[in-house]
Amino acid sequence: MANSKYEYVKSFEVEGEVMPPNLIVVHIDRRDFRRFSEVHEFEKPDDEKALNLMNQCAMAVLEEYPDIVFSYGYGDEYSKISSVIVSFFTSVYVTKWKEFFPLKELRYPPSFLSQIVCCASLEILQAYLAWRQRDCHVQNQYNTCFWELVKKGGKTEMEAQEILKYAKEQDRNELLHQQFGINYNGTLALFRQGTCIFKTEVEDIVKYNEDGTPVKRLRRKAGIFRSENIAGRRFWNAHASLLKELGNFSEDCFKTNPDYIRSFLFESKLMPSTWIVIRIDGCHFHRFADVHEFNKPNDKQALGLMNLCAEAVLEEFHDIVFCYGVSDEYSFVLKKDSQLYQRRASKIVSAIVSFFSSMYVMKWKDVFRKKELKYPPSFDGRAVCYLSNEILQDYLAWRQVDCHINNQYNTCFWSLVKSGKSKSEAQNYLKGTQAREKNELLLKEFGINYNTLPLMFRQGSSIFRVKRENPTLLENDASSVEKTETKIVTEHCNIIEQSFWEAHPSILD
Repeated sequence: MANSKYEYVKSFEVEGEVMPPNLIVVHIDRRDFRRFSEVHEFEKPDDEKALNLMNQCAMAVLEEYPDIVFSYGYGDEYSKISSVIVSFFTSVYVTKWKEFFPLKELRYPPSFLSQIVCCASLEILQAYLAWRQRDCHVQNQYNTCFWELVKKGGKTEMEAQEILKYAKEQDRNELLHQQFGINYNGTLALFRQGTCIFKTEVEDIVKYNEDGTPVKRLRRKAGIFRSENIAGRRFWNAHASLLKELGNFSEDCFKTNPDYIRSFLFESKLMPSTWIVIRIDGCHFHRFADVHEFNKPNDKQALGLMNLCAEAVLEEFHDIVFCYGVSDEYSFVLKKDSQLYQRRASKIVSAIVSFFSSMYVMKWKDVFRKKELKYPPSFDGRAVCYLSNEILQDYLAWRQVDCHINNQYNTCFWSLVKSGKSKSEAQNYLKGTQAREKNELLLKEFGINYNTLPLMFRQGSSIFRVKRENPTLLENDASSVEKTETKIVTEHCNIIEQSFWEAHPSILD
């Protein structure tokens, strides 16, 4: 980050660390997936293709992040041990959609929430896994009964709910068997048990000898496993990779207390009556930009794609009042009195990062019509609270100052590289130079007047709502009532000067 008088705002950033030797579980769950499944006409109570798509996303995450050693999921939820980014899971979901639903259009961006559970011991992890699998069974058994009553029994959804209101597990099994001829234990294990994914050592062909015989090596590959009791010793201790990475279960876990498990949730609520800023950054975007051959120092299409995603986020989350973006970074400002997800940091961050990632993949083809998306992008995010309007404005000013300094440097750097210098030579050439010297270099050596470069490159992008000029009139019995409407605009303007905020007082009102 560039140095400026606004740097003090970094002191408001707090690192949320999970201290070792805790096992880290990142619990990924759906966001508004009931509507998503209805819009995309998923089969009820379970859609095998949709579940297999979730499994493929989990396998991709395991391959991407070596620290993840085990994964368990069912329905529209997934849990990851150790570190993982909900963004990558979402990007893979959108990327692989056509593989599983070749005849179905993805009508709007799916998104997920994530939450961390700190497991201080293997016993807590065992209890957590038992809880999630028990929840899988209970939910699936209920949903199987519910949809059989609705689809084959002729009941309304409300009538089906009433029938099942006090039904116990055995009652539901008998209902399925007696009324619909379904042996619940004979239904697909995928639906009843969920899915475990972890890496095991398998023989893999790495090359062939001259005579055509294969040369094999042991490699770790992610695979799918199922069991009626994933928290039991019989399943867990039978897999050497789990014993090596996590240890063995000394006893079986038959009963779980969900409240006990929830006590280990790593959850922080953000300070009330403060501005919340969610800043997202591209993960390893230098490589991503190189692989996809983005123009240097700025790719107008790539920046335009980031802006499209930010506009969609502003439209989706009504508590967001302002967005500022530059390069592969975007800051989203939530209003002071926002109660989005009860101000839980992990849920707000994951929802916005996931939705942004989803939009990025979905909109890629609209922006890069002749360029294939070669692998799923990912973004990380953080939440920071700012106490006053002044500090918030200083934060945004800091980001815009950073935009200018970095862009000026990068413009010089890539001009030097394109003129024949190596990257290290260009870095040494620019070392210690001031803004005026960089401007002179650009003008004298390359005929570039820095101040005439596109504003989007020099000042970044600001996205916010403004009132429409012609408000709608609503007819009332007594009189006509004027309805205030807003539209989303994207501008490339100076947000450091107070004049911007004076011209748009509604943003921080």
